[in-house]
Amino acid sequence: MKITGLSYNRKLAKSLIKERNRGVLCATIFLMKEQYFTSETINDLSRQWLKAYSRPEKAGSQLFDIERAALLVLDMQGYFLNPDSHAYIPSAMAILPGLNQVAAFFRSKKRPVIATKHINTVKDAGMMGSWWSEMITDNHELSDIHPELEITQDEVFSKSQYDAFYQSELTAVLNTYGIDQLVIGGVMTHLCCETTARAAFVRGFEVFFLVDGTATYNRDYHQASLQNLAHGFAVLTTVEDLQREPRA
Repeated sequence: MKITGLSYNRKLAKSLIKERNRGVLCATIFLMKEQYFTSETINDLSRQWLKAYSRPEKAGSQLFDIERAALLVLDMQGYFLNPDSHAYIPSAMAILPGLNQVAAFFRSKKRPVIATKHINTVKDAGMMGSWWSEMITDNHELSDIHPELEITQDEVFSKSQYDAFYQSELTAVLNTYGIDQLVIGGVMTHLCCETTARAAFVRGFEVFFLVDGTATYNRDYHQASLQNLAHGFAVLTTVEDLQREPRA
């Protein structure tokens, strides 16, 4: 088994080698991290995936209307963007410029920009506490939004689960602005972003999912989410296309 172009920890590498030597297919290969988005690759990859997975008939019937929309950027925290963090997402920095661009677009139209921080306590962690080896607490040194995301404190709220709607103020905020379309970006594509997109759909929001405004550990996770969401939950789009979508 040859491992190239991926970042992985020493313990995982030893485990893979041991399993390879025993002739066993190791399921932990799916934990591999890969920098699939860079400043050089993000546009081409996003175009390829948009062409492969989008459903033109849905995009044609669910037209984006900035006057009805809000932007939701999930969990762009140091915990996921700092290379020293065990939860580092190698592709996450590449989506920052696009997120800042689309956020500026929303603000220019005086439409809401909302960002989340994932924060847990022992009381509200639920299954997050047992599933993961560490909780992101409010006093964690990497819990803050990454400084390169152009966001203000009054645009940020905390969430405790993958689903940004769960026991949070999100629904109330969206209702206050009369929002019925939600554009989703941030991290991780296959966890908080996908879960929140599904939750938004169930709550009656028309969902637009940024192919080049979301990132996760590897392209397999990313592409799987795009396929799932495009099939039953969201219209796929890009930062560029969103700003020139035909208006309803």
